[in-house]
Amino acid sequence: MNEAPEAGGTASGASLDWCHSRLRAGPAGAENPDDRSTVQSMPIVLHLPKANPPPRTPLLEAVAGAVAALCLDERVAPGGEWHEPYAAWLDARMRKIARRARGAQWTAALDVPGVTGHVDGAMARAFVPGPVDEVDPRLGKLQIGGTDLELDEPAAPPAGTPVVWIDGALEMSTGKAAAQVGHGVMLLIAAMERDRLDRWLDEGLPVAVRVADPARWRMLSDAVAARAPGVAAVVDAGYTEVAPGSLTVIAADAR
Repeated sequence: MNEAPEAGGTASGASLDWCHSRLRAGPAGAENPDDRSTVQSMPIVLHLPKANPPPRTPLLEAVAGAVAALCLDERVAPGGEWHEPYAAWLDARMRKIARRARGAQWTAALDVPGVTGHVDGAMARAFVPGPVDEVDPRLGKLQIGGTDLELDEPAAPPAGTPVVWIDGALEMSTGKAAAQVGHGVMLLIAAMERDRLDRWLDEGLPVAVRVADPARWRMLSDAVAARAPGVAAVVDAGYTEVAPGSLTVIAADAR
C-alpha cells in the first residue's frame, strides 16, 4: 500500500504547469561528461536496516513515490527554494545515484533536503539534486555499490494504478533498479496529460513496480515502438551494470 510521501506541498496552478511541462521537455543536454563540474545527480537513499530489511518491491515503490513527489513539489518550481539546483539537474542528464543507509546514517540523511516515500514499512528518500562532486557529506559517505535484495513475489498491480515495469532479463541490482525506477516515474509523469496528472495527484501518486517476464516485456517494448500513449521507456547510458542503449524499465499508465 502506497502512503502519501512527505513533502513541503504539492505544486498547483502555474507551479504545477511548470513542473509538468519541464518534465515533458526532457533533459537539455547541458552536461559534458568530460567536465565533472557540469555533472549533476539526484541522490537516492534506500533505508536498509540490518535486521528485517524490507522486501525489494515496496522499497522500489517507495523510491518511485519519493521521486514523483519531489518532482511535483512546489519547492522545485520557479521561486521555490529548490528551483535552481533542480532546474540545473534537469538541464543536464537527470542522473540518479542510489545509496543505502541504516540506523544513525538514515536518521542523519533525513535532515538533508528531500522527500521520503513510504510503502508498507519500506522507506526511501529522494534528495534535491546537485553537482555530483558536491554531495552533502551525510550522503557522500554512504555506500553505493553492493545494494541488493532478493527478488520477492508481489501480487498483481492494483487495478487502475500506473506501473513501472523492470526488465527482469537484465538482473539489475536493487540499487541500479532504484535509479531506473526513479527515472521511469519521471517519464510516467511526462507521458500523462494534465487532467490525468491532476487525478493521479488527487489519488496520492500511487505507483506499482513489478518485474516483467519476457512475454510482457515484448508487449511493452512493442507499445513503446508504436508510441502508444501513456507508455515510456528508460534508455540507459550504460555507465553501470547494463550495456549502453538498454531499455531498463518501461512505465505504463493505467488505461
